[in-house]
Amino acid sequence: MPNRYTQTFTATGDHIDIMGHVNNAVWVQWMEAISVAHWEADARPEHRAAYVWVVTRHEIDYRGNIGKGESVTAETFIPEGPTGARFDRRIDFRNAGGKVIVSARSTWAMLDKDSLRLTRVSPEIAAPFAPDGGWAGSQG
Repeated sequence: MPNRYTQTFTATGDHIDIMGHVNNAVWVQWMEAISVAHWEADARPEHRAAYVWVVTRHEIDYRGNIGKGESVTAETFIPEGPTGARFDRRIDFRNAGGKVIVSARSTWAMLDKDSLRLTRVSPEIAAPFAPDGGWAGSQG
């Protein structure tokens, strides 16, 4: 399966802040939405049924913005293999001209859905998100 996942977001009036563009909190909501959609699209059904993910860290660079009615194309991918229960995820938002206007590195931790305890990401769970040929030096 592919390592990359894309989704389009369009700014509505509810997304716009006092400065006339998408509020920073909305970008975080969109990061969560595309990350969850990527998991739902590529994870095996038994893994989706058994595990949930929580964010442990966001690092975001804002280089531009969009206004009401404008759209961005978001792309997310997992640049490196998991470390224990965690994955780092990259998310880039491109404007209509193709320029990256918001870029983030987001760390997610996997929890067992029943116990809500951290759970190591096994190679089987990670496999659908790996680039062709896998990750170099993956620790799992």
